[in-house]
Order: sequence, then C-alpha cells, then structure tokens
Amino acid sequence: MTITLEPWGPVEPLEPALSVRQVLALERVLAGEPEVVAGAGQLDRPVRWVHVAEAADVGVMLSGGEMVLTTGVLLAGDPDAQAEYIRSLHRAEAAAVVLGLGRAFPAPPDVMRRAAERCGLPMVVLHRPFPFAELTEEVQSRLVRQKFAAVSLSEAVRTALTGLITTGAPLQRLLDEIAVHTACPVVVTNLAHRVLATGGERSAVDDVLRDWDRIARQAWGYHAGPSGTGGVGEGDGWIRAELGGRGERWGRVVLCGHRGDAATGRLLADRAAEALILHRMLAGPAHSWEEESAQGLLTDLVSGVVPARQLLPRARAAGLPVNRRTFVPLVVRGGDPNQLGKVLRLLGLPGLVAELSDGATALLLSLPRDQDAEALAEHFALRLRHETGVPATVAAAAPRTAWDDVPFGLREALHVAEAAADTPADEDRPALVRLRDVHLRGLVRLLRDDPHVQSFAERELDGLLCGPGADPRLLPVLRTYLATGRNKSRTAELHHVSRPALYRRLEVIQARLGVDLDDFEQAASVHIALLAHDAQQR
Repeated sequence: MTITLEPWGPVEPLEPALSVRQVLALERVLAGEPEVVAGAGQLDRPVRWVHVAEAADVGVMLSGGEMVLTTGVLLAGDPDAQAEYIRSLHRAEAAAVVLGLGRAFPAPPDVMRRAAERCGLPMVVLHRPFPFAELTEEVQSRLVRQKFAAVSLSEAVRTALTGLITTGAPLQRLLDEIAVHTACPVVVTNLAHRVLATGGERSAVDDVLRDWDRIARQAWGYHAGPSGTGGVGEGDGWIRAELGGRGERWGRVVLCGHRGDAATGRLLADRAAEALILHRMLAGPAHSWEEESAQGLLTDLVSGVVPARQLLPRARAAGLPVNRRTFVPLVVRGGDPNQLGKVLRLLGLPGLVAELSDGATALLLSLPRDQDAEALAEHFALRLRHETGVPATVAAAAPRTAWDDVPFGLREALHVAEAAADTPADEDRPALVRLRDVHLRGLVRLLRDDPHVQSFAERELDGLLCGPGADPRLLPVLRTYLATGRNKSRTAELHHVSRPALYRRLEVIQARLGVDLDDFEQAASVHIALLAHDAQQR
C-alpha cells in the first residue's frame, strides 16, 4: 500500500509584527525624541507596516496594523479635521500615529491628543526633525526579515517532524522533537484537559504537571481567551492548538511557557498539531494515546527506575485521583486492556489500565478511603468474568494508602498473578456495586472519554464555564435543581436562599445557557451535559 503524504498544504505563517513599544525603542526613532501623548496603555499593539501619509482621509487606504507617520500639514488650523483624522485611523484599526512637530504643529495639538486618548489610539510626537524614510526603511526591513525567518522556521519544523513520522517514530519521539524546536514543555490533552502525553526536559514537564489541574482550568477551562482573569494565556507563553479532523475535535497540544513572540509560538503550535494529527491518522486504531499514556505511567511504576514521587504529577495530570485515596493494584494475565477498561468505566471506578509485558495487564484503582477496597476488587473480578464470559483470574495486592508504596504493590500483584495463573477465580464472591444503581450517571461515565460527549458537554455548558461573565459558582445551583427534579422549594432550601433569590439565579443560568429549563427536553440535555462534565472532572 502506498501512502501519499500531503497533510499540511502551503506554508501560511502568521504575519510578523513589531509592537509600537519596540518601534519606539529603535535607535533611529530615539534620535527624534519621541513622546507618547495618548494611548500609553496600548503600546503593545502589533505594527504590521509603516505608512507615511499626509492625506486627511488616509484611513480609507489602511487595512489595519499600520503605524502612520505624518507632519499634519493638511490638518493645521482645522480642529474638526484633526479629530476626524484620529477617528478615521481608529476605525481603520491603525496601530499608532506618529506626528512630527514642526511648522504645522510646533506643539502637540490638544484636539488630536484628546481624540486619540478617547479612541485608545497610541499617539506619539517627535520633538526633533526626523527623516521618515529612515524609520520606514528600518521597520520594513525588520518585518521582512521576520517573515523570512518565520517561513524558514516553519519549513525546518515541517521537515523534521515529517521525517520522524515517515520513519514510524513513536509519539514520545515526536513530542520531544517538538519540545526541542519550541524550547519549552509540550503537553497533549483530550477535550477534558486530561494529559495524554508530554514532551521536553523531564524536570520542566514535572513542574508543569504538578499544578496542571489549576493551570488547565484557568487557561482553558473557566477563563476563555488568552490571559484570562487570574489565569495564564498566550501572553505568558501558554499557546494551544486544536487536534482533530473531519469536522470534530478530540484533543489539544499546548506549548507551556514558550519564551518567543506569540506569532512564532502560534506557528509552532500549528505545525505541532498538524504533525500530531498525521501521526494519529497513520498509527491507526491499534492503540489510543490514552492507552499509551497509561501504559507509560504503569510501566514506569512497575520498573521502579523512576521514583514514585516523581511520577505523582503525571498520574494526577492523567486524571487519576491521588489525594487521600486507597490504591488497589490489580493484574490480569492474558486480559484484554480494552475489555478491562470498559469494566472499569461500567463500574464507575477511577483507575488506570494498560498492558505491560509477558501478557500481563495491570490495573491501578484509586478509591476513596471510606470505601471497602477489598470488596470492590472482588466485585471487579466478578464483573470482568460476567462481561467476558471467560473465567479470568484477577490478582490483587494489598491496598496501599501511600503513593510511594504503589510500585511495590504492582510488583506484588504481578507475582500473585504468576502464582495463580492456573487458578480460576472464585465465582461465589458477592457483588457489592451494580451499574443499574447509578442509572444515567453510569452511562455518562462509560462515554465520558468519547470526544463527541466532551464536545457536547462543552457546548451545552459553555455559558457557565467560558466566555464573558462565566461563573462556575452557578453550577452547584444548576446541579441541585436538576437532581431534585426541578424542585425549586427543595433547591432553595438546600442552598439556604429565598425562593426569589433562587429564581434570579435560575434566570441568569437560563440566559447564559440559552435554554428554557421548564422545557423537559432542554433540561434533560443540560442535565446530561452536566453529568458528563462532572464525570470528566473526576
């Protein structure tokens, strides 16, 4: 079979730009003694081009991002024209206006300054005579060099990643190569922000993963857009690109703390995303990235080469609860990892499952400490036998309450599995938890890793989780209202608020979600999305 690789199309690097602040710091500009008289808070605007113009209607000739240089000779003595000149630049989304003082304007004109301040347009005056041609030549040459460098970088990254993909390099090798080009840790997640794979220097990756849950929520959970309130975003070097194809998204690649300019970071993120999509397409359905992530973590735990304490951030970022938990190591010889994972989801038990070596499949359950870990392990074994119809033998180590004891527990379970390889499981062990007890929640948990379900939950709850005015504190009210069968009296009582106060909160929730909770179908849709959201967060 011949595979033709044409996944990316032509190179389309982002337009390079200098900021207004950077232009004003150029040595040639400093010779003109520049002074910012308006819009000082907007000096980080990108300058896409420099345009010298004296025409009063210059705005119609602009396409956005230009720094306009003028002496104002055609505006002198006409305050109305001066104000309209600034407004036209603002409408054209100019980056800034630079006015050379001289015969037309010996001092900064108040009308233009006030108009620029109202529009938020940076206005700069030059107190010394300055040849505009030198500035345009300097800026244009820098921009051209940046654009050439962007094209060269894009091609270099493309060549390197394509070479790895065509030689069948594993995902980890691909991510490490991306990390070399970006000079920062690289993280791949699913739509629920669960970490699937990482690349880069190990200690730097661990620093990122150590607080991943908070970082993911702030940057791309409850605070949408770059640099959300209290969060991190592109301004801090956290740049993401979506992963998906054929009209659906199934993950994200994140550059964590990229130190270069944002345009270069976005270009690198896009190239990384394109390479990862192609890698997944060519790899086929044999092993998902979720399975590879679990396999890598459990293999490292069993081997003991990496201390368990250093693996804790990876486990937490992979979605495994680790705080105040009881860990139950299980091993099944000859088991199908996919089948074992299905049983885990059917039972609603959080854990990791992966095939190790010599036909052994390991499971690591993470249970609340108030649950009977031994009984749940027995129940899992019985359910596995019921689902597969095969008398599989599950080997369990003694539950561990300390994460540092998990590697020894996994090795103990492996030894038990080897010793009990020919011993059938006891079919008389009692079942303590069944799927029908959790009803719809069981189904949602079963499907929670499906990209369609993740997209559905994000879309339905977008008004509360993301965007302007998002307030995740309204989720508990919505959750209680739906869980009580839309009983307003009971919901108000449980949240210790008056009925009028609850009505106002429900009105806000409906307005932000764009639904009518009195409509059964719409309420059911929101309820299922909320269940899926909760399942993904757990």
